[in-house]
Amino acid sequence: MRDEERDLRHEDGDDTAAVARPSGKRSARRARAASSTATIERPSPTKATTKQSGKAKKAGKDGRANPFVSLWTFLKQVVAELRKVIWPNRKQMVTYTSVVLVFVIFVIAFIGGLDVAFIKGVSWLFG
Repeated sequence: MRDEERDLRHEDGDDTAAVARPSGKRSARRARAASSTATIERPSPTKATTKQSGKAKKAGKDGRANPFVSLWTFLKQVVAELRKVIWPNRKQMVTYTSVVLVFVIFVIAFIGGLDVAFIKGVSWLFG
């Protein structure tokens, strides 16, 4: 019997014996997936109209937020996103750069060849 089947039988109450769940990434991932599928409570339209949103609380009397606060928030979010980036190492960067350069040289040669062909064709036709 597979682990998932045992877990399902134990959760449904079909199996009275205690089933030990396997530890590791797979079970943690399954638990996270199950918790992320839970329904999200959304406020009713009447509650949303009575409470101020986060932007409205930060905004001044004229309804616009402080531009320095907005800029600071944006920069904090940029830094947070850059921390998530997996930066390439030197070998990967050399490989990526060489691939791009070879492709650019190929495209330049192709377009240059088409240009020469069209020039020759036009000069032959109207020559």
